[in-house]
Amino acid sequence: MEYIQQALTDYLKKNSYQRLDLKAILFDMDGVLYDSMPNHASSWAKVMQSHGLNMTEEEAYYHEGRTGDDTINIISQREGMNIGTEERKNIYQEKVNAFGNCPAVIPITGSAEILQKVKDKNLFAMLVTGSGQPSLLDRLNNDFPNTFVRERMVTSFDVSKGKPNPEPYLTALDKGGLQKWEALVVENAPLGVEAAHTAGLFTIAVNTGPLPDSCLLDAGANLLFPSMTALCEAWDTIFQTAKDIQV
Repeated sequence: MEYIQQALTDYLKKNSYQRLDLKAILFDMDGVLYDSMPNHASSWAKVMQSHGLNMTEEEAYYHEGRTGDDTINIISQREGMNIGTEERKNIYQEKVNAFGNCPAVIPITGSAEILQKVKDKNLFAMLVTGSGQPSLLDRLNNDFPNTFVRERMVTSFDVSKGKPNPEPYLTALDKGGLQKWEALVVENAPLGVEAAHTAGLFTIAVNTGPLPDSCLLDAGANLLFPSMTALCEAWDTIFQTAKDIQV
């Protein structure tokens, strides 16, 4: 696929890298591994509105990837409300509880298959999420056995600045002992794409939500796919091209 080769070539030239030497793939969680964003969106809207903060379900998708504290802080400042640290913690806990009362989420179709392909190529997977949702983090090893280890996970508990700040992905590189040319990112949210792009990583976007493709491309996605299944189907080509290409 010529567009894959072109995207990889452009990335290497832009960053003055001669080649890629893939060792790991960095995955976001919500909207990439789990079909959880509808529950997150409804939970955020319900809880925020109960505190007099105007936030719709649609807007929640634009904040996807931020830490809960950052999301509450941004919305409250916009609404002219001064909400302290402890109250933000309480609001976020209400959101966590509301999410836990939603219907159970399921892994996104294609996610388990692509994780298996990653392992088959002797690469390791890392999780880089703005979430601190225990009900999902605790499920990872059951839904995706022998894939993620805590030492190679970055959650909202591991960073001071969430996406779109590059800190989560820079932290992942540090935890994984990786250079920027040794990893690819799979993201679904504009803020996550922006974070990975700013960190200097080749970023694959999958549009599993309601936002237009332009949001992901404008944020810096190097490649864009309409689903995890579509990415899975193209994965062997991406891996082989990344392995072979030199500039």
